[in-house]
Amino acid sequence: MPPSKPPLASLPSVDRLLHHTELADLPRPLALRAAREQLELIRARVLQQGGQVPDEDAIVAAIQGQVAADCEPAVSEVLNATGVILHTNLGRAPLAPAAQAAVATAARGYATVEMDMASGQRGDRLTVLQRRLCRLTGAEDAVVVNNNAAAVLLMLTALAHGRSVVVSRGELVEIGGSFRIPEVAEAGGASLLEVGATNRTRAADYARAVERSDPPPVGLLKVHRSNFRIVGFTEDPDRGELAQLAEQHGLWLAEDLGSGNLLPEITDEPTVAQVLASGVHLVSFSGDKLLGGPQAGIIVGRAALVRRLRRHPLYRALRLDKLVIAALDATLQLYEQDRVGELTAVAMMRAQPAQLEPRCHAILARVARPDLDLRVEPVDGRAGAGALPELPLRSVAIVVRGLPPHELAAALRRARPAVIGRQAHDALLLDPRTLLPDRDAVLADALRHALHTLAPSPEAP
Repeated sequence: MPPSKPPLASLPSVDRLLHHTELADLPRPLALRAAREQLELIRARVLQQGGQVPDEDAIVAAIQGQVAADCEPAVSEVLNATGVILHTNLGRAPLAPAAQAAVATAARGYATVEMDMASGQRGDRLTVLQRRLCRLTGAEDAVVVNNNAAAVLLMLTALAHGRSVVVSRGELVEIGGSFRIPEVAEAGGASLLEVGATNRTRAADYARAVERSDPPPVGLLKVHRSNFRIVGFTEDPDRGELAQLAEQHGLWLAEDLGSGNLLPEITDEPTVAQVLASGVHLVSFSGDKLLGGPQAGIIVGRAALVRRLRRHPLYRALRLDKLVIAALDATLQLYEQDRVGELTAVAMMRAQPAQLEPRCHAILARVARPDLDLRVEPVDGRAGAGALPELPLRSVAIVVRGLPPHELAAALRRARPAVIGRQAHDALLLDPRTLLPDRDAVLADALRHALHTLAPSPEAP
């Protein structure tokens, strides 16, 4: 009897695999790499665990799957049905149509990023943004970097390197991604003088730190508590009192405002203009939260301080590219022109349950699964991204019960585009508040397919 053929002897060559018609249209560098990696995986598995080599069709299918995964873009469309408008994992504020058009124009070719068109000489890339921000907030000057954490880092590095800054113990917060204020200060070369208690800090606490410290601090820092609140037996110092203290001792007063509200209608957060009017010297805030624009860290305030930020070497490492400038400029123009209703995030926050309920029923009508427990029920949405944590947004949602919510959520994530819902109380919620209206039908199709996968329709009699 002839000796049995060693299992690896039947392993096809890379060249043989690449001649399969199923791989002919794939990008050759990706197909070549995938073929080599799949063959290596099979060799390792057979040598370590034994068994047979898969047939060629199975290997080709694995190569196709790997190439498809390699071709997935880093950023792809997602349907946000969570009811959380500024969802950090999903890119926070969706850009307004005007901002989308501005980005497309800037990306298409060359753009007036750093050229003064009147003189033909090099200009400042932030001149137009600076003017708009000053008009909208009442600030003397403005500078913009790539996110609000960078804005705080720039302020502390440029204004407090090697010196101390007074901050309340109740404001030593952790920003998203384990980025903590003490660590930001340390990275900027500043030290923090912690005053007060977690729940109660008074202006007198700041004053004692200023008067007793040797050497004295250079500034006072207030930090937005972002996605949590301290309630009950609490006290926070009045901004006006802190501004007066800073003026008396020749210090600066800066506030990380976090969300950056420019709309007086949102009464749960002060506007940037109100904070500056109270005497705060510098205010930093995000571009992609309540402002409704792209990711950016905006600093507005006293001209002398902003000039120091702009002249610091760190600013160049943190500055904006042309696409963000274009998107932010278009966003600010909507504020200037009293067209804030065109901001996608603002429109989502203003949406009422009476507007959202018909959309839910229309989606369910397309799904057409009366055999399953699909209902439209009242829910609460959220602004998200640390903005307005105590403000529920009254909404309605499609609520799916009777199926494992984690399995349905996973099936919807596999859809193209993926759908992200919210799991709560053994149900999956799909809130149309955060769904662009022209995507309702797409969500319905994805939901119908996911439900059919988990619970096939009963056969007609």
